[in-house]
Amino acid sequence: MTRPVVGVVLLLVSLAGIVSSGRDATGDVLRLPSEASRFFRPSDDDEVEGTRWAVLIAGSSGYWNYRHQADVCHAYQLLRKGGLKEENIIVFMYDDIAFNGENPRPGIIINSPHGDDVYKGVPKDYTGEDVTVNNFFATILGNKTALTGGSGKVVDSGPNDHIFIYYTDHGGPGVLGMPTFPYLYADDLIDVLKKKHASGTYKSLVFYLEACESGSIFEGLLPEGLNIYATTASNAEESSWGTYCPGEYPSPPPEYETCLGDLYSVAWMEDSDIHNLRTETLHQQYELVKRRTINGNFAYGSHVTQYGDAGLSKDKLFTYLGTNPANDNFTFVDENSLLPPTTAVNQRDADLVHFWDKFRKAPDGSLRKVEAQKQFVEAMSHRMHVDHSMKLIGKLLFGIERGPEVLNTVRPAGQPLVDDWKCLRKMVRTFETHCGSLAQYGMKHMRSLANFCNAGILTEQMAEAAAQACASIPAGHWSSIQKGFSA
Repeated sequence: MTRPVVGVVLLLVSLAGIVSSGRDATGDVLRLPSEASRFFRPSDDDEVEGTRWAVLIAGSSGYWNYRHQADVCHAYQLLRKGGLKEENIIVFMYDDIAFNGENPRPGIIINSPHGDDVYKGVPKDYTGEDVTVNNFFATILGNKTALTGGSGKVVDSGPNDHIFIYYTDHGGPGVLGMPTFPYLYADDLIDVLKKKHASGTYKSLVFYLEACESGSIFEGLLPEGLNIYATTASNAEESSWGTYCPGEYPSPPPEYETCLGDLYSVAWMEDSDIHNLRTETLHQQYELVKRRTINGNFAYGSHVTQYGDAGLSKDKLFTYLGTNPANDNFTFVDENSLLPPTTAVNQRDADLVHFWDKFRKAPDGSLRKVEAQKQFVEAMSHRMHVDHSMKLIGKLLFGIERGPEVLNTVRPAGQPLVDDWKCLRKMVRTFETHCGSLAQYGMKHMRSLANFCNAGILTEQMAEAAAQACASIPAGHWSSIQKGFSA
């Protein structure tokens, strides 16, 4: 037999083997060339050593904060499509949105104007009053005995495992909001991450954080060498932004009176939704999300920032998020095909957007219109009270001229917000004792309270100034007596 004939026979035999092994297990279906990546690659378990874990947390409650739970539900669906098992995904959310009387589509949550329901199938691991700082930390550390309530699921990880943590909510310098008290303080979070590293129970950890001044949670606090890579929606000094809000383009469906998502969160998830995450690195997504979140200008956007071990950003997203097999042929390209909205809403103003849109659409003379007006006025009154009280305390402590300067001082990049975190907590508690709850809006003043500590102000001095500035504690919804203390 001549060489050409032998070659043809061998080729036919090889092709027959490929066709045979390439038939679908459930039928006589041939794998097409477009499925080559799935045909030739090994299984997910062979490619990534260890187990993928995820902790998803929405740190707010109230319908005007719809977007945070929508973000978390979207993240859950993304991870499940990527191949993560339900038992390895722990979800924290207050769960007061899907069946809220304000929700125009009961039992359904969407994260974009034309998006599918992201609520269906999301596990109720920690809901309502079980969404606490203590349970969040215990979950990360894998400490079941420290839990109070909830499903009992924790990150029971080993030395070869990969952990993804995603947090979305309101925040302020050095602090992240929670639907319960106390709030989450940056030094406590960093201590927990250090303990997790010391336990030797992960190979690498990625933390995505959506909140105002979210960079301050890691700035000067997260050291290198922990195998942790974090990105934040904003730097340490600026707000983050809601998106798909009433009055924007694109806007939510007309029956919605609230923002559907957050700009940074939507950016990383909508990117992950459409790409083969085997081909896209953390750094590539960081650069894409950074461009989309700055939104082409500084008026409606923020500076996405990275912290920790930047070397991990070379990892493929697949290592942490898995990948949707339907995206096998959609390789990442270094351009932003997802255009940012024309405008966005400051996270701290999203509640006002909801109350105003509700008021605007309600029929004249209706109870709904009266209720919306009352909510708007109460929110504005609280803001004015907190702002005025903080300015007056600053003047009482430092004088009329120096007071505003101390309140607004920003430490150089690379330094933490405050040197004495116990002092900061005391300042917060003292303010709330005399002036009422800071609440989600008042977290913007955390830097001022930190500056009091950095300037050497004692708790007794703060108490005296706060007592003079606030003749009484505001009654009703914003009372620290009713709501408890955030520190």
